[in-house]
Amino acid sequence: MKNKSSKHSDPRAEALFQGRLDDPFAYLGLHQESGSHVVRVYQPHATAVWLETAQGRTALQQTHTNGLFEWHGNEAPPHPYRLAKIENGNEQLLHDCYAFSRKISSFDLHLFNEGKLHQGYHVLGSHCTRQDGILGIRFAVWAPNARRVSVVGDFNRWDGRTHLMAAHGSSGVWEIFIPDLAQGTLYKFEILSVSGELLVKTDPYANAFELRPSTASRAGAGITHVWQDDQWLARRNQWDWLHQPLNIYEIHAGSWRRHPDGRFYSYLDLAEYLIPYLQEMHYTHVELMPVSEHPLDESWGYQTTGYFAASSRYGTPDELCFFIDSCHQAGIGVLLDWVPAHFPQDSFALARFDGTALYEHEDPRLGYHQDWGTHIFNYGRNEVKSFLLSSAHYWLSQFHFDGLRVDAVASMLYLDYSRKADEWLPNKYGGRENLEAIEFLRELNIMVHQVFPGALTLAEESTSWPGVSRPVYLGGLGFSMKWNMGWMNDTLSFMRNDPVHRRYELNQLTFSQLYAYTENFMLPFSHDEVVHGKGSLLDKMPGDTWQKFANLRLLLTYQMTSPGKKLNFMGNEFGQGREWRSSWELDWWQLGTAQHRDVQNTARDLNRLYRELPALYQLEFEQAGFSWLDCHDAERTLLSFLRRGSNGEVAVVALNFTPVPRNRYRIGLPYDCSYKEAFNSDSTYYGGSNTGNGYGIRAEAIPWMGQPFSAEIELPPLAGIILVPA
Repeated sequence: MKNKSSKHSDPRAEALFQGRLDDPFAYLGLHQESGSHVVRVYQPHATAVWLETAQGRTALQQTHTNGLFEWHGNEAPPHPYRLAKIENGNEQLLHDCYAFSRKISSFDLHLFNEGKLHQGYHVLGSHCTRQDGILGIRFAVWAPNARRVSVVGDFNRWDGRTHLMAAHGSSGVWEIFIPDLAQGTLYKFEILSVSGELLVKTDPYANAFELRPSTASRAGAGITHVWQDDQWLARRNQWDWLHQPLNIYEIHAGSWRRHPDGRFYSYLDLAEYLIPYLQEMHYTHVELMPVSEHPLDESWGYQTTGYFAASSRYGTPDELCFFIDSCHQAGIGVLLDWVPAHFPQDSFALARFDGTALYEHEDPRLGYHQDWGTHIFNYGRNEVKSFLLSSAHYWLSQFHFDGLRVDAVASMLYLDYSRKADEWLPNKYGGRENLEAIEFLRELNIMVHQVFPGALTLAEESTSWPGVSRPVYLGGLGFSMKWNMGWMNDTLSFMRNDPVHRRYELNQLTFSQLYAYTENFMLPFSHDEVVHGKGSLLDKMPGDTWQKFANLRLLLTYQMTSPGKKLNFMGNEFGQGREWRSSWELDWWQLGTAQHRDVQNTARDLNRLYRELPALYQLEFEQAGFSWLDCHDAERTLLSFLRRGSNGEVAVVALNFTPVPRNRYRIGLPYDCSYKEAFNSDSTYYGGSNTGNGYGIRAEAIPWMGQPFSAEIELPPLAGIILVPA
């Protein structure tokens, strides 16, 4: 072999030094030029570089003072060749990243560009892998309008000239394999935009990030947890959720509980303390407010910057897996609050990712949420669809979540959402419907229900958009369920009234039955109802202290006996006195007070009854499961109704919304039998006055309220009772 050097006049060298070389593989690495083999290495911080050959080490000649080194020989060095360099007086051994070919297949790129790549997290992002026998990290990112993209980190002094990526043709995807790089290494992408702006961005597909306020991604942070929930998943695949109880406890992981020193509970802490509480309280599911990575605690996770990363503020991805696995083994499902409706303006993240409006729209009339100060995804762009569909797939497949609560669906459906007349652009037909978002949501639901049988999609949708929870093949959006925001608003508005005025507003409680079966509805008292000056549920209740707590127990009884699946935000179940603050834990100390323990006992027993009485859950989405006994007694402000199961099971519900006991109240009954009180929110066990029917009731052959039988009962003040055949 021979070694020689030559002075460079190649313009690619100047482009390399200036950080604008767009095809580094054509210039760097091993090549054949003029009948000989050339290894060209760019190490701007090295003082010397050697190549290991069959004959031993051979020094590369520095052909330029900017750190370009070359070796020339008649025979190619062994593949993959290894280099040694001196940097800061220390020797380092490394393999040349430009000796390794790109691995993303043309088929994956085709699917990505078509919006059909549902597992894009396997293709883009960073992945710990072995290539040609060498361990390292493969990086890939979509930046179609960039002039140059580099991987930067501590390993290269955050110098974007040293690990330049190569573009895959017109796909917009850039890729590089960096050998010898350790899993967990911090990195970002440095992007040279078409306008010459230099951007430093986190990886949109990163699986983990460093702890806030720092924002670098962690390389190759895959999941290694060994799952033990096969039985749960097998049952879920066959789960008839339409006809089974579903009662969700919504939590914010950062403020359910905290350590005495103020530290967040970790995913492991939640596994230890939250799961027993969920079991004790008889919830079927827990819903986590967004735990995808986000930079600002005050956003509660709704301004997401890591759509594939569990927030590092609570622990590692494996620890989140352990929590979910533990929930499943305890018989508890886990839902994730997922946010495809918008993303924040943070310059380190998705916003104008390659210097152009890439994930968002260029026109703010389409691409900017004025209410939240965030960008709107461009749902009509195929690669954005691949990104969002892959995100949904990732949480369900890699973390075994049992469903997604999709945030702010209404804002996605309407082009004029929260906009004045001159602040939005109509669709191609002149309408206000966001056709691209509609198509995306349908594709999302089709994917989830096909790939993850038994997994749920829950729409937070606050308008009367038709068919939100109807199948796509029938023209619907395909969600499993829709939050019933109308029921929630009407109910809370009614309950705020002083009981003396409630007789004038009883229609607020009865109106929802006019549309209750047009969708698969969930009845939510979520975090949105206990923040921003709205007060807690207890705060909303009128009257003195006794009446406030009685009203709250009555409210919970009405929710749990009304048709529709259930959701309550943490703190509702024990009547927290103040509205929720994300900066500290719930006021658990209030359970030292009898009234709060009484509310907790009420919620616990209602949750248990809901799971035990088929009449309360089997036909929640069907008219056959509900019938009014009396919805017209406005003068006394009473409601009574019948709930039915699929095999004739019944539960008779009577609710008194005034503080006046109703003695000898005759109520219609379906069967000629004895009845017992399965529940009475006025029981002394719940802090009530103990008015009721503790000795049971015998039906009489007196037709009443459309039923063949009836009986006189004692109906307690500001309370609800549930009667079942004895």
